[in-house]
Amino acid sequence: MILKQRNLLDPWKEDIRSSMIQVSPDIYAKLETSNPTGSVKDRLIQHVVKLALKKGKITSETVFVEATSGNTGISLSAIAASLGLKTKIIMPENMSEERRQMMRAFGAEILNVGKSDFAAAIEKRNEMVESSEKYWSPMQFENMENVECHRIHTGPEIIDQLDGMPFAAFVSGAGTGGTIMGVRRTVLERGLKTHMVLTQPAEDDKSHGIQGINDGADFLAKPELLDMQIKVTTSEAINRAKQFAKTRGVLIGISAGANLCAAEKYSEIYKPMGAIVTMLCDRGERYFS
Repeated sequence: MILKQRNLLDPWKEDIRSSMIQVSPDIYAKLETSNPTGSVKDRLIQHVVKLALKKGKITSETVFVEATSGNTGISLSAIAASLGLKTKIIMPENMSEERRQMMRAFGAEILNVGKSDFAAAIEKRNEMVESSEKYWSPMQFENMENVECHRIHTGPEIIDQLDGMPFAAFVSGAGTGGTIMGVRRTVLERGLKTHMVLTQPAEDDKSHGIQGINDGADFLAKPELLDMQIKVTTSEAINRAKQFAKTRGVLIGISAGANLCAAEKYSEIYKPMGAIVTMLCDRGERYFS
């Protein structure tokens, strides 16, 4: 039975659009914390679920499944709840307990794999999708619609909000890589000379604590196509997130703290003429533990 679309997520009915705030004279940040479940992943999930519904790939019997460090799983679980569907989330056992609580609140079932073992999580997801037609996955790590979402929505939104101000640089970490590669495509299409700057953990991919970026592989990100990388330690990212809460009254996550650090390092080194834009990827309450 084809699922009726008229009740598709009333709070998400309109395309997601977040505010942009000024952090310093030349640094601006997209406040993705204001999205329906509080992260940038709401953009991806809204985009791919709407496409799948239009194509009849999601029915009343569908079970959503995805491998995730947390935010995509939260978004997917929320959409599933609104559609009356079940969700199974596969994630490494060392991801934050608050993220798990949010997914469970939306009715999701969580399946654990080993510490930071995203390869195992993806393998398990693939096995489930191949085992039964009832399983549907956004396939966030491989799906080029992840990039397309940010090309047609996030990139143009940033340029519109800059309102003619020169777009000097875009600074973002990569979990799946969809955000930075999608914004890069927008920049290229507009003929802009914006620097594309990849936020990277200073520690290796097994020991860093910046959940949500550099999850063991580049996935959709193509670092060789970006202009530069700026490394940030886990302690720098955590301290910057805490400082932002205490000075700006906005709780942000660890990867958002890392993005701010990278943007500030870029500003200090290059002193560009124009706006440096970064992403405040998610809310901080999912990291207290």
